[in-house]
Amino acid sequence: MTVHGTDVALLERSPPARMLARRVLRGAAAVTAVSSYLAGRAAHVAGLDQARILVQPMPLDTRAFTRSSRGGGGGGGGGGIVTVGRLSAQKRIPLLLEAVAQLRATGRGLPLTIVGDGPERPALERRAAELGVADSVRFLGEVPPARIPDVLGDADVFAFPAIGEGLGLAAAEALMLGVPIVATHDGGGITDIVPSNGAGRLVQPDAREFARALRELADTPDSRRLAAEAGAALRRRFDPAAVAERFEGVYRQAVERSRQGHA
Repeated sequence: MTVHGTDVALLERSPPARMLARRVLRGAAAVTAVSSYLAGRAAHVAGLDQARILVQPMPLDTRAFTRSSRGGGGGGGGGGIVTVGRLSAQKRIPLLLEAVAQLRATGRGLPLTIVGDGPERPALERRAAELGVADSVRFLGEVPPARIPDVLGDADVFAFPAIGEGLGLAAAEALMLGVPIVATHDGGGITDIVPSNGAGRLVQPDAREFARALRELADTPDSRRLAAEAGAALRRRFDPAAVAERFEGVYRQAVERSRQGHA
């Protein structure tokens, strides 16, 4: 059994589903989760030892994320800040808009491109205007997956202000394109993605802290090189053949244990 994110959230909200899930998870030959954050939540819901849950993300089409940036000033790609996601409350885009306003107030304005659509968009457009940054914020709306590498690749920094995400694939894609990332400590599975080599920052969900981290990464010449190094490691981790091989091993072990149990 594999848990992805929304499934665990539903179990936490529904006592009847939680009772059923405990039986299923405890009886499963193997349980995997796409992030350590989800593994912890699933273990808590099911009353399992978290060590029993294998953390293994789903595969990505890594071939689409091998292009290199055009480069730009300040060590960045010249495209400012980019974020990608459905415009819902969970994505916490108002925090990012406030950070952009903070940057402008300190004299280091960076344009923001928001990729995605959703119910929060009208309110976000109003908030950008209230903060006086509407002229620096571009709402692209939904973008076909094939265009995401072009939208992301020349960003100076990728912003991921969301709370409680199952993993954060958009951030992984940004790193694979050599774009450093800023996320929050309460972002959920994103803590598995943000690298410790200097190409990423995990901050408190505070606009000043977020703005400071965005500025640091955008202005540090080495950040894109470090992001590319971290992205290469992620590419190996998310490669479909590598993921398939790991899951095949999990399934083989499960089958073997089942045979031994019936012997």
